[in-house]
Amino acid sequence: MGVAIKVENLSKAYQLGEIGTGMLSNDLKRWAYKIQGKEDPFLKIGEINDRTIKGESDIVWSLKDINFEIGQGDAVGIIGRNGAGKSTLLKILSRVTSPTTGSVKVKGRVASLLEVGTGFHPELSGRENIFLNGAILGMRKAEIKKHFDAIVDFAGVERYIDTPVKRYSSGMYVRLAFAVAAHLESEILVVDEVLAVGDAEFQKKCLGKMGDLSKGEGRTVLFVSHNMIAVRDLCTKTIILEKGQLTQEGETNKVINNYLSQSFTNVAFRIWEIINAPGTKEVKLIKAQMIPQLTKLSDSITIMTPLVFEFEFVNFIDDFAVTLGMELLTLSGIDIFTTGPTDVVKLKKGTYKTTCTIPAELLNDGVYTIAIQFGKDGKEMLYRETEVLIFEINDTVRPSGYTGKWPGLIRPRLNWTMEAKNEKLINT
Repeated sequence: MGVAIKVENLSKAYQLGEIGTGMLSNDLKRWAYKIQGKEDPFLKIGEINDRTIKGESDIVWSLKDINFEIGQGDAVGIIGRNGAGKSTLLKILSRVTSPTTGSVKVKGRVASLLEVGTGFHPELSGRENIFLNGAILGMRKAEIKKHFDAIVDFAGVERYIDTPVKRYSSGMYVRLAFAVAAHLESEILVVDEVLAVGDAEFQKKCLGKMGDLSKGEGRTVLFVSHNMIAVRDLCTKTIILEKGQLTQEGETNKVINNYLSQSFTNVAFRIWEIINAPGTKEVKLIKAQMIPQLTKLSDSITIMTPLVFEFEFVNFIDDFAVTLGMELLTLSGIDIFTTGPTDVVKLKKGTYKTTCTIPAELLNDGVYTIAIQFGKDGKEMLYRETEVLIFEINDTVRPSGYTGKWPGLIRPRLNWTMEAKNEKLINT
């Protein structure tokens, strides 16, 4: 198969603060250089996009010297931390923005799903937006009509298809947007992690559709996600971006294993200012910590260590039936269990602390993450925040004669009994 996407020496710089040079003569000089196809003489050699430190330059390189090729029909995952440049790369490939330097060669039409509502006009109905998106992709009305029923059926919004999309929920919006991008006849499908808005069933449906497009129809799929399980299931090749630079590409399992092993650090305590705390207008999380019940502070956390989790949140509404639940996941995103309070109580305005204990001899050795969920009335999920805490459990207790990691996600201590039976052995 041929090459669908070829990226050479791709870089994207963003200027912080004032955009102009400060002098009309310099702005004219910059314009003259651009007309001649020359490099901007006032573009500073900026810094990589490390958001954890304060920079001195007013130029930030969201991407720097990226090179790769993607073959026709390949399903490629793009992973990395927040701020690594993943979304910027997809915007350049989708021609939403242009690169500062370098080149991108794309063979075929590109259908993009970069964020909720991309390419939709809020005043138009779902029906009208389907035809609008198809026209943008260069398709004729007859071609769009051929796929119309399949799009509506996949999205599950038939009842609201003639309603302006500004009245859709975020979940309905992304369902229709994905259905349009997946069914219209483009050679390349670009999907950012907007699928996180949808429910678990729809996410699974989307991943299945993308797999069919890649393996069955030979279309190229680029998929950005923090869900390593989804990337493993869908993609044969994966790219890692770190601070705007491509650090690794290759076979998906190998790349993901390297990424997880290198990116892990313990985060057992977090506190947020109320202005940027995770949550909604009704409730916000302001503190989370894991308190291992250790004999000595110098001890490491093992499978024999009980773990106490404490969460503090602020409730802004009187008589609000809000609950905070906790999810335990592996570092690769496998959901082990979800737990929460059984009683739903209406709370007054104020700050509350809730605790949960995971007993000793339940978890296996490995690295885990904690996500929290705010629920309303014990039925509706208001908000979910991932990777609130990250921690590692070691195994220093081995049964006699056994070495190596126990299989399974957990290794609970269960009650076993044994008794002797006075039965005559029968030789056969």
